[in-house]
Amino acid sequence: MIKIDSHQHYWQFNEQDYGWMGENMSAIRHDFFPADLIPELRSIGFDGSVAVQARQNLQETNWLLKLADENPHIKGVVGWVDLCSPDVDEQLRAFAQHPKAVGVRHVIHDEEDVNFILRPDFMRGVKQLEKYELAYDILIFPKHLPNTLEFVKQYSEKQIFVVDHIAKPLIKDGIISPWKEQITELGKHPNLYCKVSGMVTEADWNNWSPENIKPYLDVVFEAFGPNRIMIGSDWPVCLVAGKYAKVMGVVTDYIARLSESEKAKVLGGNALSAYKIKI
Repeated sequence: MIKIDSHQHYWQFNEQDYGWMGENMSAIRHDFFPADLIPELRSIGFDGSVAVQARQNLQETNWLLKLADENPHIKGVVGWVDLCSPDVDEQLRAFAQHPKAVGVRHVIHDEEDVNFILRPDFMRGVKQLEKYELAYDILIFPKHLPNTLEFVKQYSEKQIFVVDHIAKPLIKDGIISPWKEQITELGKHPNLYCKVSGMVTEADWNNWSPENIKPYLDVVFEAFGPNRIMIGSDWPVCLVAGKYAKVMGVVTDYIARLSESEKAKVLGGNALSAYKIKI
């Protein structure tokens, strides 16, 4: 069984690039490099990870690919390219040449335009991903789910989509609808996977428990099933709410009821499939 943390980040901290890290996030307001994650992976018996972009520029993407060259535990990179650019095909061609380039992401939930995901230029850019066999990671808030449902309908089932952080439901407030109904509808598309990641940071950072998160896990496991769900930590962002092993333990404990083959898929097999990672 190959175990892969499907969602983590690296960065060299500075105020300009990471202005979203408020003073209440002191636990992560410093540098994080591969050497910091490797002991955490080993502590829970994981073999590697997928490094995901945290800044929206090509320098970030190239830096992550360089880290992947230097660190065998990085099994794939989800980078950023300017999907709205007239030169998107050229950018994707350069990115896809790297053997560890597996997907692209844009931080939709930070866009002022709530309809950004339906912009014609953005959608044209996403359409180019299929020929390079790159997945697209969907990073949204629940308010973006109606538009996301329309968005995914525009693409061939050959285009793989991965929903990050179960679309960030309002766990802290205990609100489950209409997120529940909309994420269930999204799960009907067979080319969509879902990362059970980033959940603790949507809960009460200082007072959450696995019981707070279980109702949301119940929904996504019902909607996507163990064949299209992948575990992810969202490290180091998750450190504002708990240590790595505790965060990952929410999911590993939850799936204890599954068969061994289903566990293997959630813990790594689905990441290998969705991102076409070659081990």
